[in-house]
Amino acid sequence: MSSQTTANQIAGKHTIGWIGTGRMGYAMAERLLRAGCDVSLYNRTRAKAEPLADLGGRMVDAPAQLADRDIVFTMVAGPEDFQAVTMGPTGLLSNGGAAPKLLIDCTTVSEEASSTVRAAARRAGVSMLAAPVSGNAKVVKAGKLGFVVSGPREAFDMALPYLNAIGAGANYVGEGERSRIVKICHNIFLGVVIQSLAEITVLAEKAGVSRHAFLEFINNSVMGSTFSRYKTPALVNLDFKPTFTPILLRKDLDLGLQAARELEVPMPVTALVREILQNLIGNGYSDCDFAALIELEAKGANYEIKPENVEVGDGLTPPGN
Repeated sequence: MSSQTTANQIAGKHTIGWIGTGRMGYAMAERLLRAGCDVSLYNRTRAKAEPLADLGGRMVDAPAQLADRDIVFTMVAGPEDFQAVTMGPTGLLSNGGAAPKLLIDCTTVSEEASSTVRAAARRAGVSMLAAPVSGNAKVVKAGKLGFVVSGPREAFDMALPYLNAIGAGANYVGEGERSRIVKICHNIFLGVVIQSLAEITVLAEKAGVSRHAFLEFINNSVMGSTFSRYKTPALVNLDFKPTFTPILLRKDLDLGLQAARELEVPMPVTALVREILQNLIGNGYSDCDFAALIELEAKGANYEIKPENVEVGDGLTPPGN
């Protein structure tokens, strides 16, 4: 679907509320504004959302002030924040009268937290979609964000043009909280893959192969992926400006391991990666990107890695941009 087609489908159709303009939320709300949507925004730190006013976004002072919107998106840090902005004293569902038609939550939270909010939304007469995402802020800006969505089918059909305006598409996986476990499985895979990439890249470099040459081969092989490509600059140049922190990844691995215990599914690789991640955090790598696992791996190999200072593509940004 072209961006112009999407814009023609959604401009003026529904009013939008947006809660949460961190790295991801800001980039996602920006795409809706650029598609011509009528968007009002709330963020706990108002200053982080205010630049969106230049694109037509309007700021509000509490989530409850978005209750008159048709559709409200939430993209916050975790389950406590999600419950606070929806069910808290000034939450979206606190009015007792006005309420949006549809709540779309893009936060990575547990099935239990999602079910609690879904029940509160149902009591308020609000449909809810759980719509966690695959990608980071750079992926959003490139228009390649993916959604996995669960909830009422008719609500998904209503939301789809807006999800397409934000990203590359959405996969509907059924009713209730099914998308939550899909997203947790996805993030477990992120952790396992980045640790594996760190191990093999250090092995190749210690054997005399430059990181950029090795990763270029991997990216051009059958093992290459969007993920390996957009992590290549971080692994080559050791630029760990956070897109997804070790602490956030640990949270998701913990959620996955909890689900695995409840469902009696053995996950030995995930459990090991979780402990490696804990070691990373214990070594002071917390407010950085989880690609910093490569430095921990190098230390374990008694090998010093340094930035290669080589310009490499991330598979998202067109050359020259």
